[in-house]
Amino acid sequence: MLFLASLVTPVSARGSDREKPKPYALIFGTVWDPDGHPLYGIKVKIRRADEKRARWELYSNHTGEFAQRVPVGKADYIVWADVKGYRQPSGRHLKPGSEVTVHIDDDERSDIGLHLDW
Repeated sequence: MLFLASLVTPVSARGSDREKPKPYALIFGTVWDPDGHPLYGIKVKIRRADEKRARWELYSNHTGEFAQRVPVGKADYIVWADVKGYRQPSGRHLKPGSEVTVHIDDDERSDIGLHLDW
């Protein structure tokens, strides 16, 4: 009988060993070629503005998008594309575009675009 009671007791009433997820901010972006098409497989690097090296490295997905969680709190981040070793099917060589500065205040999402050059 006790077994049946535990099955119908709501999970919230039983307690949980799980911790609440930590809050985070999100830098979300899309990598674009010079003709305005999204690019797959571009390495994206992100660093805090007060640091010299990239803290995060990730790749754009099949729709050219990427997303990186960063800590909550006031901070500026520098985001750029690293095209070293990237080969276009057409054989054209890409050049990195401008770095993008992202300002985060709290647990928010910031959307950006990285535009590459020929």
